[in-house]
Amino acid sequence: MSVLSLTDVAVRFGGHDAVLPFTDRVRSGEWLGLVGPNGAGKSSLLRAVAGLVESTGTVAIDDQRLGELRDRERAQLMAYVPQEPLIPDDMTVSEYVLLGRSPYIGYFGSEGRRDREITHEVVERLELTDFADRPLGALSGGERQRVVIARALAQQAPVLLLDEPTSALDIGHQQQALELVTELRRHQGLTVVSALHDLTLAGAYTDRLTMLHEGAVVATGSAAEVLTADRLSEVFHVSVSVDVEPDGTVIVVPRRISEGPP
Repeated sequence: MSVLSLTDVAVRFGGHDAVLPFTDRVRSGEWLGLVGPNGAGKSSLLRAVAGLVESTGTVAIDDQRLGELRDRERAQLMAYVPQEPLIPDDMTVSEYVLLGRSPYIGYFGSEGRRDREITHEVVERLELTDFADRPLGALSGGERQRVVIARALAQQAPVLLLDEPTSALDIGHQQQALELVTELRRHQGLTVVSALHDLTLAGAYTDRLTMLHEGAVVATGSAAEVLTADRLSEVFHVSVSVDVEPDGTVIVVPRRISEGPP
């Protein structure tokens, strides 16, 4: 159970502000969703938190500043699922997911029984058992994305960063992956920050949303507070209707602008 603290985290690329100073505190077990149009700064912010791009500000988990930790120590505290992961085609699914256990294995050691058990459990939960011995190069894009999520979950870090984790998945596997993250969050106190393209999914699974636009925060709060039709029209330049279900679920539906048959 860990709290993720971000203080004035900012990213610049070639003199351009990709992320303006961002401050937030994500409680243990909380799921913060980042939404916004392409180029809003969502991925840059996640990569800065993961320590993969140069940034300013402070990222800390509980009282530990991540910038002061070694890579292995950092990996024991935070797992990251990139939007476009590099995947070795000749490695099997089981071998790749087992890499998630690397932070806990000594430099000259090998995986133990517990590492293999955790790997098997995650592979099974994401319905990848039938692909366990198959090379990654033989998988579809959606199957490969599930494998990347499985590796991150096998890492068992208390903080999980997800950058568009379901973009290549069909609706069934989208729900399956997000439900598994939800279960881990509720029962193990997993702290999650994710960028999600699907606004309805973002509203359904996260506790809180932050909308970014041109690197700046334009709104933060519950899905109903953030995902208003007027704000979406202004930021995304789209016409939508927004419905709030009795249970609080927010449904964003695109509307046609043109009249008459297509």
